[in-house]
Amino acid sequence: MVNFTDFLFFGIKREKFGRCFLLRSNSLAAGKILVKLPANQKNRPKNYLNSKNKQNIMKLGVLFSGGKDSVSACYKAKEKHEIACLIAINSENKESYMFHTPNIELVKLQAQAMEIPLIEQKTAGIKEEELEDLRLAIAKAKKQFNVEGIVTGAIESVYQATRIQKICDELDLWCFNPLWQTDQLEHLDELVKQCFKIIITGVFAEPFTKKWLGREIDDKSVKELAHLHKEFKINPAGEGGEFETLVTDGPDFKKRLEIKESEVFYKNFNGLFKIKKAELVDKK
Repeated sequence: MVNFTDFLFFGIKREKFGRCFLLRSNSLAAGKILVKLPANQKNRPKNYLNSKNKQNIMKLGVLFSGGKDSVSACYKAKEKHEIACLIAINSENKESYMFHTPNIELVKLQAQAMEIPLIEQKTAGIKEEELEDLRLAIAKAKKQFNVEGIVTGAIESVYQATRIQKICDELDLWCFNPLWQTDQLEHLDELVKQCFKIIITGVFAEPFTKKWLGREIDDKSVKELAHLHKEFKINPAGEGGEFETLVTDGPDFKKRLEIKESEVFYKNFNGLFKIKKAELVDKK
């Protein structure tokens, strides 16, 4: 059995491993892929890598939390491929290592705004065991929507990326990580320039004070995050779990989310911006 932890995302080349070749990619373009190729296949199949050729368009499912990274990954993948469905995991464990939890119930509204079908899967959130619930959801996407691959919003989390890759391999699906190893500050700048509307819905580390909860990620806040990164060594995009986000609007949203009622909980550098009521409204 291939140890996928050892082979994820490390440069484009083919390596023989047992009876298979491994294709590895470190490109920042959408569609980092790890696939197993038959050892007797001398040339890389053209549809294994992204291409502008129409015949190479693939049908994909997106692991979707409603946060900035999964929404951005979906947007990037949509540039060259068909998004067949969104896949959301609703974890009962608010400390889950795998899944985003703040305001996860709002993925329904986001899916409606993006006009993309949604698959939801509940999990107790028990470490490692929650992966079986993820596998069930991805298998459902494959069966119901005939997806050929899965898109993730992973940037640096090897813990998440390797586990998702393993599930994709077991289900004979491609795994796309369009944000992998993207510079986090450049990523935030790009989101602002693309007119994504993003608010911070959870903070879980020093030096984030209560003022960050409900705050929009804009040019000013990106500059402040850059300062905090320099002074406190935080991950400026929250990749280390320092904060979580919610996207309320974007270039591929047909409607926007309007927050009608919310509540803030905060203590000792941990807090939540809990959205109690939201609805879809026409874009201005």
